[in-house]
Order: sequence, then structure tokens, then C-alpha cells
Amino acid sequence: MTLDQLRIFVAVAERGHMTKAAELLGISQSAASAAIRALEEQHGVHLFNRVGRNIELAQTGHRFLPEAKAVLERAAAARNVLEHVSQTVAGSLSIAASLTIASYWLPRRLASFHEAYPAVRLSVSIGNTRQVEANVLDGTADLGLVEGRTESDILRRTKVDVDRLMLVVAASHPEIAEIAPGRPDITGLRWIIREGGSGTREVLEDLARREGISLGDLQIFLVLPSNEAVRQAVEAGAGATIISDLVVGRAVAEGSLRSVPLELPKRDFAMITHRDRQASLAQMALKAHLGAEAVSNPA
Repeated sequence: MTLDQLRIFVAVAERGHMTKAAELLGISQSAASAAIRALEEQHGVHLFNRVGRNIELAQTGHRFLPEAKAVLERAAAARNVLEHVSQTVAGSLSIAASLTIASYWLPRRLASFHEAYPAVRLSVSIGNTRQVEANVLDGTADLGLVEGRTESDILRRTKVDVDRLMLVVAASHPEIAEIAPGRPDITGLRWIIREGGSGTREVLEDLARREGISLGDLQIFLVLPSNEAVRQAVEAGAGATIISDLVVGRAVAEGSLRSVPLELPKRDFAMITHRDRQASLAQMALKAHLGAEAVSNPA
């Protein structure tokens, strides 16, 4: 068996879906299927059962999964030892990032990192904060970048920047004149929000708690899976949202959205890493690079 086969097996096992695992690893679905089939045939075992469009681990697969993860972790540790001995910043770095960070904050910073460290191969997967946290915990990602709270105490969290949040409505919002600045009645607004597990959604949940209510007390009109979908729905007049200035700042400046004055806390953009895994030179270089960017480009 090969390390590539093990990586594919773990990704499929964690996601329960061949196509999603292939997309995460940057390979074709047929290549992922072939790797699993070869692994099963080489050892005369059955690792997965098909359930509709999804697949789930067979009994042998359940027994094999922790061993496969352990081998991958040992291989990563061995690679890190060699990198530290040679002091060469090279190799691969797998990053999981939340949608806001991956779409608006990260690209320019990765471009400048690549100029400084061209021998490092970068890959980025995108999910909400909960998904990014899971990727770092299971070793699918070397590090994560999130704006929401993390729950696991075995993750190390390092601030890399600060994000400014805004309450916005369409400039043509019919009740815009009635929205009181500073402390608007959030129960009187119709809301467009992100899906559960999103750091952006957490902000509205926190605001509702601050007002002594829950999200269920608000008029939730739409729940959408991306910031762009939320922005476009708000621009169309479907409702209000609280979202990063990185997402809507240009639309506010151009006049298609209007910012409603509301005291909102700033939130940190943070790098998360596993406390029990040794960081590679590439990982340490990226951490230093993002920290330097935050100092030279304060929010």
C-alpha cells in the first residue's frame, strides 16, 4: 500500500462520499475510486459499503481507519524531521479556510508567500468554521484559518488579523428610514443568514443572545451557503444581514447596499493548528508570513 492510497482512504472515510473526497485532494473521482479498489484488491478486503449515493465504512474499514491515520501522522512527522535537518522550506502545505477568509483575505497573502517560498506547494480547501476545525483535527489539513469560535481544546489558536463586521440592507430597502441607528430592533428586520457552523452566522447568534432572545425569535427569511449568495440576496431587497466588510465594503461604497450603524464587536481571523503535531518548516514560515502581513496591513 502507498501513502497516497491511505490519504484517499481516510478522506473518503471521513466524508462518506467519493467525489467530495476527490475534490478535497485535488484528484479525479475515478482516480480516487481506482486507489480504493486497488487497496482492497491488494489485501483481499472490503473497506466500504455503498448506501445510495454515499458510501460508509465496512467493519474492516472501521478497524483500518485509526491505523491508516496513525501511519499518515508518522509519515508527516518523519517528513518534518528531514525538513528541519535540511532547513529547507519546501514540501506541501494543506490549508483549510473559512469561506470569508478563503475568498477575500487569503489569496493575496498566499501569492506573496509563494513569491517568498516558491518550493512550497499549497492547497486550499474551503468550508465553514466547524468544517475547518474538523479538517485540522483529523489531519486532512495541516492548518486552518477561521473567524468563528473553535470548540476543541487540542487546537492551538493564533490571531493573524481582525475583521470588521457590518449590518447592511439594500439601499432601496422600503423601511430603511425606520431603522434606528445604533440599536435597531433586530426582531423587526427580515434576515438573510449563513448556514449553521458558519462564523458569520455566529455573530448574529451572539447579537440575539445579547438582546435576550434566540435566533428562532428573528424573522429568518433565507439561509444560504455562501457570502456571495447572501450579498446578492440583500442587494435584491430580500432582507438584512450582518457580514464582513471584506464582502460588502465595495457594494456599500458603490451605493447598492447601505450600512446601518450598529455597535458590533470586531472578530479575529485566527490560524488553528493541532497541539500534538509538530509543525513543518513550511507551516512555521506561513505563520510568520501571515503575522508579518497583519502587522504591515492592520485592519
